[in-house]
Amino acid sequence: MKKSFIDTRQHLLDIGLELMARSGFSAVGLSQILAKANVPKGSFYHYFTSKEQFANTVLAAYFDAYLQEMDQHLAHANTPQGLMPYFEHWYDSYGQECQQQRCLVVKLSAEVADLSDDMRLTLVNGSQAIIDKLEHALLAQQADLQPQAMRLANHLYQLWLGASLLTKLQRSKQPLDLALIQTQQWLSQWQRPCH
Repeated sequence: MKKSFIDTRQHLLDIGLELMARSGFSAVGLSQILAKANVPKGSFYHYFTSKEQFANTVLAAYFDAYLQEMDQHLAHANTPQGLMPYFEHWYDSYGQECQQQRCLVVKLSAEVADLSDDMRLTLVNGSQAIIDKLEHALLAQQADLQPQAMRLANHLYQLWLGASLLTKLQRSKQPLDLALIQTQQWLSQWQRPCH
């Protein structure tokens, strides 16, 4: 039985995510993607106009899935400390060797920023969507502190993105350990009533 359009397209995206998370964008050739996916070159161009457009679609799908998973972690965040399961999950996921393609943003951000404006913008928009979700969760606690919530959400994301990069560079969980401690402190302070 022949694979459907959606199945083949999704299969290519899954393979692309796996390979790019492991090796980056530039190091993964189209022939490598096609060989691993067992899809002919002509079929690839039926779904995607170029490797860049394919990679951009991989990134967009990655963020869609990530944001849905993030919603699950934040669904019961009734207090600022309720955000900790999200960051603990980040700690567990990024502290390993790119398990489940968690480090795709860390892996590709610096690499594609100068190669592809479309991919750069997808990374910018996806990262901003993550920050917006953090801000929304903080505002659920203290709705009158919108500017502070926006700043804290940005600080948290930057802290964790930087810690993930350093963890990858140093091959040590120490940057993530420090990020977890700092996050607990910031969220504890956020929880205190302001007078």
